[in-house]
Amino acid sequence: MNLRNRLAAWRSDPLLRRVVKNSGYLASSNVIAAGLSFVQGILVARLLGVDKLGEVTAIIAFVTAVNNLLSFRMYEVVVRFFSPALAAGKKDEAAAIAKGTGLTEAVTSIAAFLIMVLLAPWAARTFLKDPAAATWVVYYGVIILSNIIFETSRGILQSHNRFDQFASINLAQSILTFIVIATAFLSASASVPFVLTAYIAGKTLFGAAVIVLAVRALNASLPGWWRTPLRAYSGWRGLFSFALNTNLNGTVNIFVRDNIPLYIASLTSTAGVGYFKIALGFTNILMTPVDPFIHPTYTEITRTIAERKYSATLRLLRRVSWIVAGWVAAAGGFIILFGWWLIPLLYTQQYAPAYPAAVLLIVGYGVANIFNWNRPLLLALGKPSFPLIVAATVGAVELALIFWLVPLYGYLAAAGILSAYLVVSVGINVWRGLIEVKHQSAAGAQA
Repeated sequence: MNLRNRLAAWRSDPLLRRVVKNSGYLASSNVIAAGLSFVQGILVARLLGVDKLGEVTAIIAFVTAVNNLLSFRMYEVVVRFFSPALAAGKKDEAAAIAKGTGLTEAVTSIAAFLIMVLLAPWAARTFLKDPAAATWVVYYGVIILSNIIFETSRGILQSHNRFDQFASINLAQSILTFIVIATAFLSASASVPFVLTAYIAGKTLFGAAVIVLAVRALNASLPGWWRTPLRAYSGWRGLFSFALNTNLNGTVNIFVRDNIPLYIASLTSTAGVGYFKIALGFTNILMTPVDPFIHPTYTEITRTIAERKYSATLRLLRRVSWIVAGWVAAAGGFIILFGWWLIPLLYTQQYAPAYPAAVLLIVGYGVANIFNWNRPLLLALGKPSFPLIVAATVGAVELALIFWLVPLYGYLAAAGILSAYLVVSVGINVWRGLIEVKHQSAAGAQA
């Protein structure tokens, strides 16, 4: 098939068109938000310096880790269970699911906040090397409460195809955060508390707005949903089993991926965290147009697998990967070729050591982006435990290498090890997911 015919086939593919349409809502705001975030990152880096930037990064990483420990990634649960019930017209079941997941997330969010408060003094001593910094850990931790049912609300908006609303809110929070940071930069108010306040303002706006819009969506599609008894849905055991798997997967990700800044802080210094933060910021450029694909793709994968349209599933996966691969090659190549010059130019010369870490991270995140559907595919196939087992097994090796090599080689070792973890774990998930699709497709053909 020549290029013209291939592009024509892609344009006529209803699944791909739906994914691109919904991704477009997110991408349009993501591009602007990413641009603001990128400039904002430059301002923060210049304001704080590498050590203070490392402190802010460590505080954010710790609060996020504690919150995620008790998170059941309810947006995945909602898409997996609420969305089919809503589509099938089972309104009582859908209402009960929305109510039950929201209540569960609220309880776990409150618990996470209390645990964070108790652990704040330890975190300040271990990661920030400053007991007085516990105050700022707790201060930033208020975002847990302002986003008390954010994941459930996000899943509800996603299930109602309100990607445009989600995108608008994301853009609004980016603008608010940028304005506060820019004000600090122009007034030379260089302080950790001021920067944390900017992030708190943006995340609070984001969380509150998503919750409000989700409630409005429920009121429109399921009037009186809050009065529906939880017993209206009989599949709670399966739902919570799925939620537990997503929680365990998230917990593993905390230790093997999200906590890398904390490992660097405890094993080396906050300066290393600052370099790693800048490097990760550059690799996040790869995610700007990719991230919007993930959730719409998951929605379509779930639908096609449920309808046993396996050939459509595989076709969608191939086309999404080719689209993403084109961007990764272009953006990643640009960063590798010019990052050595751009980082000192944009952030000042003190951040030049971040460049080699950025190159290392591009490899792992590039692979993860191209095959961003690796875990959603396994979830849709009813194999939520497999990516968990892979992450835990490969992650155990990763952690051993981190505690062995990072004290010797610092943040560069952390970047290389994380990149290798992403390549190996994603590769295994992709292999297993494609094998399972072919197996279920063959079984369906014989039935």
